[in-house]
Formats: sequence, C-alpha cells, structure tokens
Amino acid sequence: MTAAVIDGKAFAATLRGHVGELARAFETKAGRKAGLAVVLVGEDPASQVYVRSKGKSTLEAGMASFEHKLPVETSEADLLAVVEQLNADPAVDGILVQLPLPSHMDEQKVIATISPDKDVDGFHVINAGRLAVGLPGFVPCTPLGCIMLLKDRLGSLSGLNAVVIGRSNIVGKPMAQLLLSESCTVTIAHSRTKDLPDVVRRADIVVAAVGRAEMVKGDWIKPGATVIDVGINRVPGAEPGKTKLVGDVDYAGAAQVAGAITPVPGGVGPMTIAVLLRNALVAAHRNAGLELAADAI
Repeated sequence: MTAAVIDGKAFAATLRGHVGELARAFETKAGRKAGLAVVLVGEDPASQVYVRSKGKSTLEAGMASFEHKLPVETSEADLLAVVEQLNADPAVDGILVQLPLPSHMDEQKVIATISPDKDVDGFHVINAGRLAVGLPGFVPCTPLGCIMLLKDRLGSLSGLNAVVIGRSNIVGKPMAQLLLSESCTVTIAHSRTKDLPDVVRRADIVVAAVGRAEMVKGDWIKPGATVIDVGINRVPGAEPGKTKLVGDVDYAGAAQVAGAITPVPGGVGPMTIAVLLRNALVAAHRNAGLELAADAI
C-alpha cells in the first residue's frame, strides 16, 4: 500500500481564491479593503522571505498590506509603540509580529500588546484561552490549516484516536485543542514520552510537530493512519554543499504504511499563509460589524 498524498498546496490555492472572493465582497460592503499589518524587526533571512511572501499573498487576495520593517537595534518600547499604533488604526484588521524577535525583546510581552481582536496569529493568551474553553477567537494558522486538511480528507473526525507529537504553544497545544473540539481522543506526546513508537502506533491520526528531522519512522505508523507532518527541517542533500527540506516524519517509510500523508514541502506549509489571510478576513468582518457565516471559510 502506498499512502494517498494530501496536497496542501492545491487546498491552500483554493482557500486563497475563496478568501479573495470574500475580500472583494467585504470591500464593497465596508467601503474599504481588509487590512493586514506585518511587523519585522531585524534582518533574519528566513523572516524576510516569510514577510515578503505574506505581503505578496495579502495583495493577491485583494487586501491592503501594511509592512513595518524596523532595524535590529530598535528598542522594545519603540516596537510596542508601533503595535499600539496599529491597534488604534481602523484600516488595520490584523497584526502579525514576525517571530523570532531579537534577543533584547520579550516576545510574550510584545504578543500581549497586540489587541486580541487583531491577533490573527492566534498567539495572544486571551485567544489561547478562548480556544481552550470553546469560545470564538483566533486560532494559530498552522494547526487550523492541519485541521482543515484532516476534515477534507476524512470528513468527520469524531471518535478517532489522535496523537500530536510536540507541545509548543504555536502548534502542539492548539492542535490538540482543535482535535478535542472535533471529538477525537487526543494524546499529546513529545520527546520525553515513554515508548513513543508504541503510543504513535495506536493513532488513527498522527500530527508530527516536534522539530526533529525524520524522527517518526514508518514502523511507528498504524496501517491506514492519516499523517500530518508539520516539520520543516533543512538537512544535507545528495550533492555536496546542497541542502533539502524534510519533515519530522520519514516520508518514504511512512508512505508505505499510512492511508494518507502530507509531503514536505507542499503539505502543511502552504496552508499557513492561506489560513493567515482567512483569519485577517474574519477579523475585518468583526471589526467592521459585518456578519460572516461560520462555515463561509
């Protein structure tokens, strides 16, 4: 058996197209474009690539893009002042501060300064609390993208055994909450879990978000299980001096056992920006006092 490939790139393209249609409808109703602001501090190469990609995708979706690029020596107080300015700007519906921040800044303090109603990354403690108790709020983009892929592939997730490998605030914990809300039986595992392969073998759904290249082996996977690989790890390639991207799952091994699996790249990655645009559009409707059906996107 060879697993079906879950094409996150294609799903994300469809989602972005749908967001674009709804963004144009929003502009007609509200008399303005939905607005997403991205703040970048310093010149981290990976962060610069992400910010460029987010800005381009925002414009392609028919939204207004506001980019604030600050030098690495910017003080924390000055960054917080920029965030407060964006909180107060009615043209800005969503605010994203690109992480990681320089070492002299307190990431939690910066995130806490973003208005929860503009926190389209879903990192604010208020949005984390809303997710935990089942209230409407913003959910981190990567886990929300994962749940969309799972529901598209499997339909109802009710009663399924799910194992999330990883316990970060950005992916692992919110992923577990989302699976719980879909009536899965959820185990959060991590690098210190005893007998981790045996724990994973019980799962109908495996979400790997531990940040270790190809840690999850094919013989860890229950036959027919659905595998969502959140990992993005750069490892040496076949040619000297070249690198390649791999996930947290040994794709070749797992694909021989699983029922369906996301590739790396081309799986979860494209979903993150698509869901960010979706969250920004939801924020725009809320901020403008307009209705958006819960199942619209």
